[in-house]
Amino acid sequence: MNSPQTLAQREAVRVRVRGRRARKVRSVVFHSTASFISLLWVGPLILVVILSFRSFDDILGNGLISLPRSFTFHEYADAWGRGGGRRGMINSFIITVPALILALSLSSVAAFGLSRFRVPFRRTILLIMLAGNLLPPQIMLIPLSRNAEALGIFDSYYAVIILHAAFGLGFYVFVLYGFMLAIPPEIQQAAVIDGATPFQIYRRIILPLSRPALASMGALGFTWIFNDLLWSITVLRSENKMPVTASLLGLQGTYVSNWGLISAATITAAIPTLIVFLLFQKSFVGGLTLGAVK
Repeated sequence: MNSPQTLAQREAVRVRVRGRRARKVRSVVFHSTASFISLLWVGPLILVVILSFRSFDDILGNGLISLPRSFTFHEYADAWGRGGGRRGMINSFIITVPALILALSLSSVAAFGLSRFRVPFRRTILLIMLAGNLLPPQIMLIPLSRNAEALGIFDSYYAVIILHAAFGLGFYVFVLYGFMLAIPPEIQQAAVIDGATPFQIYRRIILPLSRPALASMGALGFTWIFNDLLWSITVLRSENKMPVTASLLGLQGTYVSNWGLISAATITAAIPTLIVFLLFQKSFVGGLTLGAVK
């Protein structure tokens, strides 16, 4: 005859077994669902990569969704030369690098002033600057294009650079303000006692301590500006000044049936942002969560 203690132990064992089985079932369901969703995301990317290495005759004769019967780099060479990829890539860097440097420079100075000094209505100033990023950019297309024409910078790199720097300024200031505000005030007070000027405090103390936030904003900003299409086609008209995203749009209209060429151009245009993401992966992810934890 089993004792009550033995029955209780057996029941505890059965509960643990049922718990392990339930956890295994949940794990299988979770991983199966995650794998299916990942496949939905990665599948089109894999298809684009495969198409970029297939010849035009292969795609035309066997269809898009078929096993590849050719392997060639010819489409990449065409996308880089005939497709305007080289010129578009150069234009994208001409626009992205100055715009990013200008935006980060201005936003770091503004965030330093708002966070380290008692500026009247600084919270109101921050909210007004951030509110500009909440406006749909489409409603600003006509006024900004007219202003660019009035200033004589329409169809120039300056117009796109200024637009990117201006529209990113509010968000950059908001993030950098929170980061600089968390820097201990004793560091600044010690520098003031040693006779440092506000500019020296900014350049030698606050700016070096803000490198993680600047790196995060730089990684995010590079991706946003480099992948932009809206502002480029709004204030630019000359084909030789268009960035790589606008070149891709024109390429799709010219070579609408050449999927290999379009896929190769798409992969080529994505390489710079992919390299930046891999090099600054920690900063990129940190930028998405910056300020989320006090």
